[in-house]
Amino acid sequence: MGEQELILGLGPTLVGNRTFIIQLLLVLGIVVIVAWLFIKRGAKQLAVRRLLIIAFAVFAVLTVLFPGMLSKVANLVGVGRGADLLLYATVLVLLGFLALQEARTKAAEKRTTYLARRLALDEATPPGSYRDSALGSPRE
Repeated sequence: MGEQELILGLGPTLVGNRTFIIQLLLVLGIVVIVAWLFIKRGAKQLAVRRLLIIAFAVFAVLTVLFPGMLSKVANLVGVGRGADLLLYATVLVLLGFLALQEARTKAAEKRTTYLARRLALDEATPPGSYRDSALGSPRE
């Protein structure tokens, strides 16, 4: 392998590097969050979201109770400190929350637009009575 490949980070150094594990996990997490924006949500997605919240809460409690364990997990996946791993996980959760809020906002905007249009159509004066009122009442 040439010096150019080592400088660019190509070849076995990228795969053999332990930081590759966390980079792969972070990228996969981001891809999953973005993909989640494009699928239709229902009861199943609500259950998955609740399970993820519970899992993150358990993870947070364990990191508070056993901070050394977090450092060991961080070293296992190639992150220097446990606090850094916690930061990365928090960023992923924040991105997921933002993606979810964006999807909810878009759905609310669509519902509001539909309701405003429906209300406008329901309260509109029928063409015949508008024509009569514009021309004056027909005299008999």
